[in-house]
Amino acid sequence: MQAIEELIKLAKDLDAATKAGKEMGLTEDEKAFYDALAANDSAVTAMGDDKLKLIAAELISQVKKSVTIDWTLRESARAKIKVIVKRILNKHGYPPDLQEEAVKTVLAQAELLCAEWV
Repeated sequence: MQAIEELIKLAKDLDAATKAGKEMGLTEDEKAFYDALAANDSAVTAMGDDKLKLIAAELISQVKKSVTIDWTLRESARAKIKVIVKRILNKHGYPPDLQEEAVKTVLAQAELLCAEWV
């Protein structure tokens, strides 16, 4: 019975996140990357929502182009995507002291989402 309740809660949370993304003008993938970037409150304060939305959209575009079936297993492919993420964050002035954590979170999100991309 508890498992069913947990699934219902998860479905409601997912629905709420999808609605929040639509209200922000983001796709589900963009919202996932936006959430990864906005996980640090000081990044949101320093950059603002609009800038983080722009970064999330660019990350999705560039990471999707670079993802291969086995990118999570090949260190060279993973390193390439990590460099892409860092360049985009630098380009948009993402706070340097918060970048390492943001890169890790974005890569983790990409791993979760990439099955649908390839």
